[in-house]
Amino acid sequence: MIRLLISVLALIGFCEAGISEQQMEIKIGYLRQAPSRIRISLIDVPAANDGLAGAQLAAEDDNATGRFLNQRYTLIDKLLGENDDPVAAMQGLADQGVSFIVTSLDADRLLKIADAGKARGETLINALALDERLREQDCRANVFHVAPTRSMLADALAQYLVWKKWRKWMLLSGSHESDGLFAEALRHAAMRFGAKIVEERVFKDTGGARRTDSGVAEIQQQMPIVTQSAPDHDVLVAADESEVFAGYLPYRTWDPRPVAGSAGLVPTTWDAAFDQWGAVQLQNRFTKKFQRSMTAHDMQVWTAVRMIGEAASRTGSDDSGKMLAYMKGPDFSVAAFKGQKLTIRDWNLQLRQPILLFDGRNTVSVSPQEGFLHQVSTLDTLGLDRPETKCKLK
Repeated sequence: MIRLLISVLALIGFCEAGISEQQMEIKIGYLRQAPSRIRISLIDVPAANDGLAGAQLAAEDDNATGRFLNQRYTLIDKLLGENDDPVAAMQGLADQGVSFIVTSLDADRLLKIADAGKARGETLINALALDERLREQDCRANVFHVAPTRSMLADALAQYLVWKKWRKWMLLSGSHESDGLFAEALRHAAMRFGAKIVEERVFKDTGGARRTDSGVAEIQQQMPIVTQSAPDHDVLVAADESEVFAGYLPYRTWDPRPVAGSAGLVPTTWDAAFDQWGAVQLQNRFTKKFQRSMTAHDMQVWTAVRMIGEAASRTGSDDSGKMLAYMKGPDFSVAAFKGQKLTIRDWNLQLRQPILLFDGRNTVSVSPQEGFLHQVSTLDTLGLDRPETKCKLK
């Protein structure tokens, strides 16, 4: 009996060793820059692990599935300093055997590593940059996009405002480049869905700090002045990605009007109050693990890492070529608690997804709105459609 037991244990150990040797390891890189901490409200200042937390939770979820498929996922995080070379960081990840890199980088850095990584077979998944040009004239065949474009956000907001019959907009935009890009997306959305911008104004950023003892009194005087004597309008739409003024607009405008865009009713991919389609389960797991709420950035990175896991599990392979082909194919989709499977636009590799409209406490609505139809997918009513694209994947 003792000999028999020893033989059985040895056989089990041999089988386990064989399985271990055959286990597939999928390494996922996460290349990120520190998030800007400039926010109007102190409660909106991002955590140091904003984005990273989403990646870590997604890697756990990938491994939960991978255990049944003899796959193991390893997340390799790389934080770039302001003056660090992103190409060198990408090369370092490639040297470690990483073929898929999720990025939270600005557009210029992303393009640098996309071009440099092409020769090494690197595939990038953009989880942060909103820039339309990354999906249009500067699109790359090795870059997927989970982060929405500004036009997707603007269209989602416009559909709801038009559905509400709030068709007359006053547009107040900031003086920074990113503010102008969002303002342009809002103009395009207004024209696309039948709204009218009755007047445009620019809020000049003159610098200075408002977090002073007299700050509230100063703002209370300034916001009515910048919005007074406007033509009749239904809603004030703000384009302020630079976090200079929009957060001060609600309840301070000259006319009693709702605020939307960069403050008030805000289009976003995720919010901490969202609880439909099983989202509360993800929210609870995230909060329990990280002791804070899940942000839109966290969710975008989570989705990007899950896309890689989905490709590996569906192909049953750790071969990056097979995984990439599946991701670019017609059968690929990813579930992300949005009420439907999310798919890839094959003309620019942008992830189709619903956009939430958040008021700071609750999810007010989800776009696309009812009645906005499309011959392929109603999700393609958000953002530039195939006939509009300038992208030529290369």
